[in-house]
Amino acid sequence: MKNKIKFNNYPDKSGHFDTFGGVYVSETLIHPLKELFNSYKKIATSASFKKTLRGELKDYVGRPTPIYYAESLSKFLGKSHIYLKREDLNHTGAHKINNALGQALLAKKMGKTRIIAETGAGQHGVATATACARLNLECIVYMGEQDIQRQSVNVYRMKLLGAKVVSVNSGTKTLKDALNEALRDWVTNVDNTHYIIGSVAGPHPYPMIVRDFQSIIGHEARAQFKRDYKCLPDYLVACVGGGSNAIGLFHPFLNDNIKIVGVEAGGFGIKTGKHAAPLSAGTPGVLHGNKTYIMEDENGQIKNTHSISAGLDYPGVGPEHSWLKDIKRIEYTSVTDNQALDAFYMLTEKEGIIPALETAHALAYAFVVAKKLKNKKILLNLSGRGDKDIDTIAKLKNIKL
Repeated sequence: MKNKIKFNNYPDKSGHFDTFGGVYVSETLIHPLKELFNSYKKIATSASFKKTLRGELKDYVGRPTPIYYAESLSKFLGKSHIYLKREDLNHTGAHKINNALGQALLAKKMGKTRIIAETGAGQHGVATATACARLNLECIVYMGEQDIQRQSVNVYRMKLLGAKVVSVNSGTKTLKDALNEALRDWVTNVDNTHYIIGSVAGPHPYPMIVRDFQSIIGHEARAQFKRDYKCLPDYLVACVGGGSNAIGLFHPFLNDNIKIVGVEAGGFGIKTGKHAAPLSAGTPGVLHGNKTYIMEDENGQIKNTHSISAGLDYPGVGPEHSWLKDIKRIEYTSVTDNQALDAFYMLTEKEGIIPALETAHALAYAFVVAKKLKNKKILLNLSGRGDKDIDTIAKLKNIKL
């Protein structure tokens, strides 16, 4: 591979991935962010913390998650082989628990007693509520009113776990607005509160912390693939909203000669403007404390986004993804709502695995590759299960549950 970049050296000391990332926040958040960075570097790198987290991930979460060869699906598609990293088999049903549990353990070590989080599809909210129940921490989850309506099952799960779910009625009433409200809460309650951001977005050190906790996905996958198939995959594919599941799979492979593709939410199509694909159709700007690719209009206002998937319905993306796009290490593309739905049904029918609608976007792209290219090994991050999306799917079919 020609690219000699030392990816583990990023972000730099100022929290940047070249021009992306950084800390663009109010003065009141500078100190808690520095405290978080220093605590993370001291606590999370210690042998005792690593041992505790490994034990929780093994015995509580159920790691390592397996790599499953989708044989029936591969035969149906005809030319290549699709392998699934089964993050849907984690406790809580998605990859989000990897980061939520890591940050909750860190917060407890820091002496924090109150946890706040934002959530879109509800998976990060459920994971955070679960970690807080496990560690006896107070939990408040901010969620857009629109997302509460389309993810009602996860809302109830959070409440069962003891979390308070706060409906956000401002703006588009989706993930962007939930994140805004969570940041406002943190400014007011920094002394006893830790904010568990669910994706690789936000101000430094969050993109680094979340990436590090999620990279267990890629480290496991790399070792498993080499052990079972005596090689590495030809392709890595994952969906990208904020980008945590994608960077979790991709990061340990960045120095390998492998094609890596991130798949954004194309909504009704990029040309319609009704999508959530800032890497495909956005421009660099500042959102939620970091510089990254965002969707904004000519006046610098954040555009409304659309995706059938609540977890991808976000007008920004993690800054490391923006950097990896610009240096051309990773290719970013998009698929539409309808393409994702077709992939959702296909995996369900061919393999008996119901994927999250977020994951279905990655599946749709992988299916295209599998039909076109011969004898390629495609490893896809099955980031979550689709139980949470059954209401959405049923409504599209005019089925009343």
